[in-house]
Amino acid sequence: MTEKAAATHPAAEVAERTGDAGAASEFERLYRANIDAVTAYFARRTTDPQLVADLTADTFVTAITSFESFDPRKGSARAWVFGIARHVYAAHCETYSQQQHKLRRLAGRRDLDQDQVEELLERIDAERAGRGLIAALAMLPERERAVIELVDVAGLRPKDAATVLGLTPGTVRMRLMRARARLRRQAARDAPASARRPDGTTYGSRQHNHGPDEGDRK
Repeated sequence: MTEKAAATHPAAEVAERTGDAGAASEFERLYRANIDAVTAYFARRTTDPQLVADLTADTFVTAITSFESFDPRKGSARAWVFGIARHVYAAHCETYSQQQHKLRRLAGRRDLDQDQVEELLERIDAERAGRGLIAALAMLPERERAVIELVDVAGLRPKDAATVLGLTPGTVRMRLMRARARLRRQAARDAPASARRPDGTTYGSRQHNHGPDEGDRK
């Protein structure tokens, strides 16, 4: 089966590879539950709809080829898929920096029809705020930026973000606290004097006082 067909019919590809109809059904559920989140993840990183489609397809093709290695005892399906998406994006950035990505994609890229382009452009436009937030996060250290992106932007639970990053949930929560504190201080410095409270925070700013994630209590 070609890469295009695998991306379009993921469950069929899993069934063909494993000979297991149950695995195919399980992957179909995983795909449907995560396709929108993965598309949004890439839409926050590029405004090129073809690239969003390619990176999303690459993520699920990789998931198909490694699905037999997925172990739900080690983390949720979403954490596993986002781990793949992060690696796909990192590989794309490395290839792009070497000016080789165009040559590698010319033969295998799947051209989008007009409806698909319009749908992805709508998604890219919807993620405009997310791209702005990611740009604002550039002032954070990389290890803190990664947890903010996964938890506060992508919506993963701290426990799942820990799985993606290979960290303990406690480490993720500590980095979240530090990152959120840095962002609040930066927002207070950037805000006009009229928008500041006596304690230095800004009116309308939201505090992140979440308790432990339910998944971390278990």
